[in-house]
Amino acid sequence: MLRDLALPLSPRQVASIVEAQRAPLALWSGAVSSGKTIASLIAFLIRLTLAPDHGLVVIVGRTLQTIERNIIDPLQSTHLFGPLAKHVHHTTGSTTAVILGRTVHLVGASDARAEGRIRGSTIALAYVDEATLVPHAFWMMLLSRLRVGSESRLLATTNPDGPFHWLRKEFILRSAEVGLTNWHFTLDDNPSLDAGFVRRLKAQYTGLWYRRFILGEWCLASGAVYDMFDASRHVVDLMPYIKRWTAVGIDYGTVNPFSAVLVGLGEDDHLYVVSEYRYESASHARQLTDAQYSADVRQWLANVRRPGEKGAARGVRPNWIFVDPSAASFMTQLWTEQVPNIAPAVNDVLDGIRSVGVALGTGLLRIHRSCTGLLSELPGYAWDEKAAERGEDKPLKVDDHSADALRYALHSTAHEWRGLIDYKEATGAAA
Repeated sequence: MLRDLALPLSPRQVASIVEAQRAPLALWSGAVSSGKTIASLIAFLIRLTLAPDHGLVVIVGRTLQTIERNIIDPLQSTHLFGPLAKHVHHTTGSTTAVILGRTVHLVGASDARAEGRIRGSTIALAYVDEATLVPHAFWMMLLSRLRVGSESRLLATTNPDGPFHWLRKEFILRSAEVGLTNWHFTLDDNPSLDAGFVRRLKAQYTGLWYRRFILGEWCLASGAVYDMFDASRHVVDLMPYIKRWTAVGIDYGTVNPFSAVLVGLGEDDHLYVVSEYRYESASHARQLTDAQYSADVRQWLANVRRPGEKGAARGVRPNWIFVDPSAASFMTQLWTEQVPNIAPAVNDVLDGIRSVGVALGTGLLRIHRSCTGLLSELPGYAWDEKAAERGEDKPLKVDDHSADALRYALHSTAHEWRGLIDYKEATGAAA
């Protein structure tokens, strides 16, 4: 089987593949793009040919879509798996696949209720993608379903999480007791990576995620969320001509401040936070209604000075206005007034923080000095260390309104601007 592969393998990958055949529980952990997924999938394919026919074979992931993206698509790649890829059959959206002639069940495990999908099953072979994202209760139920005696196997991959995560505390630190074999992978363990890709990868992960996803550390979410923020690097007084008004992000507040930030793409291919609207009820006599907020936001956008244009031109029409998804009444108000391009923001907090961190860490994002609310929040935006001790990554919900608005604008458009980082790397453009 190894002779059929299209890519070279490192000694560590080969060793893990061989050793996994004897391990009841096998875990590949460490940096992103370090070769752990390829090694684990090869080990899985070998075990699949040996798995007894009186038990199910399952692949588990956060959702069916992540299983298809992270597992099925690579297995079907001839670039990765050569002629073996022709023996992987799956219809998008189906909860089964046929791999090397064997039916494999695809199980999404996004919450504890997912354990009902495997309760009562007898499982001979299980593969878990991104084990730290699987609910603890589901993992424990999965272990109890491995009921084909010494022939049952569980193979899993993960990027590191916090040091108090259940996977580390209950399994990695007790590996000898629970029968777990764990291999820690770094970028150096993937021989197929070129130097340019590694540089770009390291540039795109900053702060907490650099330590976890590049260095492979199981580290605590502590200190500043945006520890890469540097006023001397990120704050500007002058801006270039803005060739595209990318988005407005709005964090809706009643008792808390209402904040909106405007992001544009400059002719120098940097993102700029050009302007900010902020209303703090504590400093005003009364809270505004949805209609009044809408009028204020529209007036603010109509009066924004367009940098780089002659005659101090004013007024912008952003491609999108992304609103805090919990602010349903305010979105309804904007739709009623036929304000164009309104959408609920993508509100995946951790992924959104990572998007902002990438934009700051690579130097892609710059903020005009007039955005005082945002600039006052970014340095003090911190991780909740008590939550981290419970195994949760959460920022403190204190003075985060403009920071949330920025997250909405950037993360909801990340698919549009992430390519700029690769472009700058390829052209040698200054960050």
